[in-house]
Amino acid sequence: MDRAITTLFMLMSVDGKISTGASDNLDVDKDFPKIKGVEEGLHQYYEIEQTTDLWSLNSGRVQAKIGVNTANMPNKTPVSFVLIDNNHLNEHGIHYFCALSKQFVLVTSNENHPAFKIKEDNLHIIYQNKLSLKDVLTKLKTEYGCKRITIQSGGTLNGLFLHEKLIDYIDIVVAPILIGGKDTSTLIDGKSLLSESELSKLGVLKLQECVVLEDSYLRLRYEVIS
Repeated sequence: MDRAITTLFMLMSVDGKISTGASDNLDVDKDFPKIKGVEEGLHQYYEIEQTTDLWSLNSGRVQAKIGVNTANMPNKTPVSFVLIDNNHLNEHGIHYFCALSKQFVLVTSNENHPAFKIKEDNLHIIYQNKLSLKDVLTKLKTEYGCKRITIQSGGTLNGLFLHEKLIDYIDIVVAPILIGGKDTSTLIDGKSLLSESELSKLGVLKLQECVVLEDSYLRLRYEVIS
């Protein structure tokens, strides 16, 4: 394969929600620890997260939502991060990921992104006039040696990966909660299919593993076969 192999790794509710509501003030990382019956088993998700790939892809919007633009500088990790962002990260957020990452790759279509003002040895910028996820994954492998990468972005970006047939594996931790709400982000968001001719965009999965975790949590691992 001429591109990095991808695994979509997410924490979701039983009804497929990856946020606790439609507002940016609501977030599973912030809210699940407050909910009795959910908080007890939440640690298992973070423990599994520590075993994922040494390359991680996310969006600037998600990272801005969880506060990296104002957060204290983190300690260096062995993980290399890829962020797709046009206008959500500020200069502090860029410095945050340079401090956190082994290699930090920013993907943007904004020629005035604040990252262009920053000089860090581990900062790399992939500029595209129009976002091409396949080109990003190809360049990550050929230019940066990324063979496998974990996707942990929002529902809209996950939807783009799905419709472009760029998700190879799915690794889901299911929390024992129902959230509801048609405007609350799900595992896969984005534009809905409108005709039978678009059914080829669906992802058909083969179950690899189903693990019953503690406190009514589940871990589901799939290979995407079409």
